[in-house]
Amino acid sequence: MMEEGPELEIEIEDPESVEIGIDGMPILRIEEEEPSDEDFDANLAEYMSDGDLQSLASDLVGDFDEDIGSRKDWMQTYVDGIQLLGMKIEERTEPWEGACGVYHPLLSEALVKFQAETIMETFPAAGPVKTQIVGKETQEKKDAAERVADDMNYQLTDVMQEFRPEHERMLWGLGLSGNAFKKVYYDPSIGRQVSMFVPAEDLVVPYGATDLATSPRVTHVMRKTPNELRKLQVAGFYRDIELPDPVDSFDEVEKKIAEKMGFRATTDDRYKILEMQVDLDLPGYEDKEDGEPTGIALPYIVTIDKSNGIVLAIRRNWRPEDEHKKKRSHFVHYGYIPGFGFYCFGLIHLIGAFAKSGTSILRQLVDAGSLANLPGGFKTRGLRIKGDDTPIAPGEFRDVDVPSGTMRDNVMPLPYKEPSQVLAQLMNQIIEEGRRFASAADMKISDMSAQAPVGTTLAILERTLKVMSAVQARIHYSFKEELRLLRDIIRDYTPDTYTYEPVEGSPRAKKSDYDNIDVIPVSDPNAATMAQKITQYQAVLQLAQGAPQIYNMPKLHRQMLDVLGIKNAQQLVKLPEDQKPEDPITENQNILMMKPVKAFYYQDHQAHITTHMSAMQDPKIMQLVGQNPQAQAMQAAMMAHVNEHIAYEYRKQMEMQMGIELPFHPDEDDSDEKVMPQELEVRVSQLAAQASQQLLQRNMQEAQAQQNAQAQQDPIIQLQQQELAIKQAEVDIKNRKLIADATAKADQLDIERERIMSQEKIAGMQVGAKVAKDRADLSAKQELEGVKLGVDIAKTKDQFRMQQTRSKDVTKEKTE
Repeated sequence: MMEEGPELEIEIEDPESVEIGIDGMPILRIEEEEPSDEDFDANLAEYMSDGDLQSLASDLVGDFDEDIGSRKDWMQTYVDGIQLLGMKIEERTEPWEGACGVYHPLLSEALVKFQAETIMETFPAAGPVKTQIVGKETQEKKDAAERVADDMNYQLTDVMQEFRPEHERMLWGLGLSGNAFKKVYYDPSIGRQVSMFVPAEDLVVPYGATDLATSPRVTHVMRKTPNELRKLQVAGFYRDIELPDPVDSFDEVEKKIAEKMGFRATTDDRYKILEMQVDLDLPGYEDKEDGEPTGIALPYIVTIDKSNGIVLAIRRNWRPEDEHKKKRSHFVHYGYIPGFGFYCFGLIHLIGAFAKSGTSILRQLVDAGSLANLPGGFKTRGLRIKGDDTPIAPGEFRDVDVPSGTMRDNVMPLPYKEPSQVLAQLMNQIIEEGRRFASAADMKISDMSAQAPVGTTLAILERTLKVMSAVQARIHYSFKEELRLLRDIIRDYTPDTYTYEPVEGSPRAKKSDYDNIDVIPVSDPNAATMAQKITQYQAVLQLAQGAPQIYNMPKLHRQMLDVLGIKNAQQLVKLPEDQKPEDPITENQNILMMKPVKAFYYQDHQAHITTHMSAMQDPKIMQLVGQNPQAQAMQAAMMAHVNEHIAYEYRKQMEMQMGIELPFHPDEDDSDEKVMPQELEVRVSQLAAQASQQLLQRNMQEAQAQQNAQAQQDPIIQLQQQELAIKQAEVDIKNRKLIADATAKADQLDIERERIMSQEKIAGMQVGAKVAKDRADLSAKQELEGVKLGVDIAKTKDQFRMQQTRSKDVTKEKTE
């Protein structure tokens, strides 16, 4: 056996350039592991060489510094304007120690008003989300839309407890700087979606960019403690490498912002992380077509430790199923007043100069008042005041040593003036112009007539709130984009079931509910304030009073209650779509109690109509209802409901007569999408014309038969019919008697003939000639008797027919 020697350890510094073989023939090649196609979300930085990562980090950090420099002027205006908020009490030593350091609240007032009005508009107590159905409306989609709205509001108000505070911070930053950003993503550490506020100074784009979607580079500057960074490394989100200690990298802008907000920025022990959304053509991950690189840069998210220049993560920023590899959006840009470039203008830029001028004049007025109340001046050297030189308090008398003469001769106060009235008016003018320009001025109710029409009031509100309405419309648009990003994350990452029992449907329909439902903010971009909304609805209500029959009054009042923020408005005002199918007895009860009722297509309308009409014809019910002041309204409601059933029944009969079903179901809500194609409408009209004629003939026949049946039940008609029956019986008796008499006479003739024949046989041929004569006479007599009998029978039949004809004429006249 061979002796075992010491273990040999081999360390390969560059595995990519090493091959192991025998006699020059490679049998083993060591290569770095590459991510599989299935691992789409892999951190590509784990599979790239350090040299490529270092070069990439150097290039991206250089681009970031250039982007910072391109917005220097905008940033400087923003930093200088923060001081005008007056968040920090300034102890002034110029022009003397203790001089006035107050700031005029113009900027703060406009900012606080904007934040307060917007948060109440975009985030009411019931939740900020409402839904919109995509495509054709069905009852299933309506139920799904209701569940989605409930779930989204539940997520944003109860689950995401940070959402409203972050939203309010965003509104403050938006009004101040004119720009604010929300970052929407799925946080695996807490297992749900988040939407965090990103200040404008922490999101950097290059010069020339117009929006986030088309910007070639978007950088989010983040601060993370060593512990937070380590958690992400252990979770596999960042590369698990050893990082140097964080470098204190406070820049001048950050220091100025902190100082002017009343904080002291000295040291920072957090890592400064740059998360960059950038288009790259990475080596080894090129975009290819037919196996050949195209040279097209693809969207990636690159995370860099700026102070140390280390790449922590590189991930693809498009969806796996997207063949076009379109960049995914994670940020939402809120803008106040758009300008020439990417960054919008805020209140600092709009009224910062007004606030600065107002602050300067206000300080002058306060200082002038201070000098006028506590003036200074000159005194002789020999004049000594016993004690200290502090100002004399009210009611205090202090001893002095006067060297010579009177005290007046030893003291000369300077001639300070009272605060200037002209300067005060100038300050008021400047502040008023600033408030008007920022749309922060309060509208004086005393300037408006109480008798002014609603239209006039609405016009004044529109003119006053025009600028703010435009700002609210921009916020509405951005908020809608944020809600859509949250909707997609909730649909893709959350479980299939709701975390609570929904009002409608099963809790297991969560993901499918989000497929055809769009989410939008509850805010109205056409009305900036509640006063404006209420005035608009008052104008509509005034118009509706002139022609109420053309308005949907219940829906109008329901919307008015929703605007006023009344809870459970659906229980106060019922809409037709809120109604559920009821039996005819319950419908009668609801009508008597003045509750709304609704007919549905599938019901047995004949049964409903019969029940309702029976109730209307019931004398006891009508007697009691007649004593009610609302009797006419009840009868009108009953007839309107009966007409609804009649309309449905007519539709059913026409469909049965045509042999087809009309394209739109009558129980569905009215919408603009219910437009029948021209060809189909023409074909249905042709079929309806034929079917209507057939239905008309059938109904006329049924009506005639019913009319005849009713006529048969008339007592007079019945009496006449009985009289005719009696007369008919008498005629029958007479006819039978005549027939019997004729038969008897014929029998007698036969008997007489037999007798004669017998006599002839007995007598023989003795009287042949006489017999022949008698026979001829007898034959002539028989013929005469037969003719008379036939004439009598004919007369009797004619009389009977005349009686029947007169009876029918009498019956017809009675019927008419």
